[in-house]
Amino acid sequence: MSNDHPTGRAEHTDPTDRTDRATPRTRVVVVGNGMVGSRFVDDLLSRDGDARFEVTVLGAEGYEPYNRVLLSEVVAGKVDVASLALPALTHERSTVRRGAQVLHIDRRTQQVLADDGTAHRYDVLVLATGSAARIPAVRGLGDGLPAGVHALRTLDDAREIVAASVNARRAVVVGAGVLGLEAACGLARRGLAVTVVHSGASLMDRQLGVDAALVAASTLAQLGVDHRVDARTDEVLTSVGRVTGIRVGATSRPDDPVSETLPADLVVLACGTVPETGIATAAGLPVDRGIVVTDALSSPADPRIFAIGDCAQPPEGASGLIAQGWDQSRQLASHLAARVVDESRFGRVRLGGARLAPHRPSLALRLSLDPGRTDGPSVLSRRVDAVPGGGAGDMTRGTDVVRLKAAGLDVVSMGVCGARRRPSPGERTVRLSDPDAGRHVEVTVAGGVVVGATCVGAPQIGADLTVAYTRRTPVPADPAYLLLQPVASAASAATDPTHMPDRTTVCRCNGVSKGDIVECFHGGAATVADVAKATRATTGCGGCTQVVCGIVDWLSASTPGAEEQGADDQSVDELPADEAGADLSSTRERESGRLSGAAATA
Repeated sequence: MSNDHPTGRAEHTDPTDRTDRATPRTRVVVVGNGMVGSRFVDDLLSRDGDARFEVTVLGAEGYEPYNRVLLSEVVAGKVDVASLALPALTHERSTVRRGAQVLHIDRRTQQVLADDGTAHRYDVLVLATGSAARIPAVRGLGDGLPAGVHALRTLDDAREIVAASVNARRAVVVGAGVLGLEAACGLARRGLAVTVVHSGASLMDRQLGVDAALVAASTLAQLGVDHRVDARTDEVLTSVGRVTGIRVGATSRPDDPVSETLPADLVVLACGTVPETGIATAAGLPVDRGIVVTDALSSPADPRIFAIGDCAQPPEGASGLIAQGWDQSRQLASHLAARVVDESRFGRVRLGGARLAPHRPSLALRLSLDPGRTDGPSVLSRRVDAVPGGGAGDMTRGTDVVRLKAAGLDVVSMGVCGARRRPSPGERTVRLSDPDAGRHVEVTVAGGVVVGATCVGAPQIGADLTVAYTRRTPVPADPAYLLLQPVASAASAATDPTHMPDRTTVCRCNGVSKGDIVECFHGGAATVADVAKATRATTGCGGCTQVVCGIVDWLSASTPGAEEQGADDQSVDELPADEAGADLSSTRERESGRLSGAAATA
């Protein structure tokens, strides 16, 4: 079990103590203790039945792993920081050092040096350093962020934004992607007058077409969020070191001297991310946008060094999605567990020339971008299984399923969508736009299946279309029917989990079914934290949290041994909250956080 130290570090064993072993274990050092780094350690040691590995994890932040995907919900006050905690690492052969920033990789001696003065030898080095918030190159930000200007990437960022919002009246959010709009809605929920500034022609232009964006903008206005599109941020204005506003011009007219000043007590930067590559560059490893790796996830310059997650740049490109990082974690763990050979002879792991074994990516990763597309993020492209009524090996392209987690604004998009997409032969798009009702539904079909959809203000239709998209369910000959009625309902009945089939996929990020949770509960997992630790449900996008809470409460209150039967396999992590079934408050009150130093509420 983890022991807390005054330094803020947790230790289990000393992996450098090898004197009492006839056969030295393989020393694995993981740089990064975030959502991908911690997952890799668990994946690796759960496959290490012969106890061949000893792992040291060095994390720059002083917290145990937490879910970054839900930081915007902390800003909104919808969740507290304790609920972001991910299952802690408790493997006996792992050492976790929190608050240890790696300064240097010495490839010659195979050591990494940390800012606490410690050196850690490795046989295998895994870089999972993630990414940092991108800070735009504008006047006023050249010497660091002034008081009142914040990025939103870490737990400390979220807590600082919440603290700053207490005395602020006007906020500006720079960037109208998913994170920017979630942050804007969260600040509006706290009573601030909010303006979103976006350089693109429309809101969420990677996911939404122009008509859908107009409906979203109308809904935002009702929530108290104003917006400026085609707006280039020229300068952050300050007085005595504190932000007072920003000056914006027109993106489409770079030479136009006309500008607008937006007053602000608080500015949030939501301008995307940049892979953390500094230590890799200093070590002489190939770096492009991210740390360049082969299809084996190893550096082409050093087969003992691997990179996974947001910091990595594999041959097929980086998605920025947690699903890709988790797939890489699983892939690399399986690879290392299978490829560590001849340790008794060499005393070190031999990895040169090894290639990853064939690996089937997760569903979330198999829904991916057209490899020929250059106007969006570069995302892994895979072929997906054929389905009845669909052509074998048909490609589904897009940004996977993207949900906006904002109070009062429901947006879901998937596959081919957005103002920047290129129409392809054989695709047919139908749409229903009703701005007065705050609703826009758009569906693209090809080859008899849904290949893309956009839903604004229509959560149930969005849930139904998500199921059809992820399952590649055959659709009616006239796709207009998809705008009016479900093709594969995400909710079978139901106001409680009694009517939910056991095969229902509750957590799509991790492939956890209702039956898995029931089995886990009867095996001794009595709380949501226990279920999360055993199955990893709720540790991804957070969309399934209410459903998992409802199932656990239902199991706690139901007759022991009761079995619920169901007919069809479903995905419910996109269910509206009112169909999650069961009062969630009792479960939430039972859960306690493990984030060191975190306040009970933000």
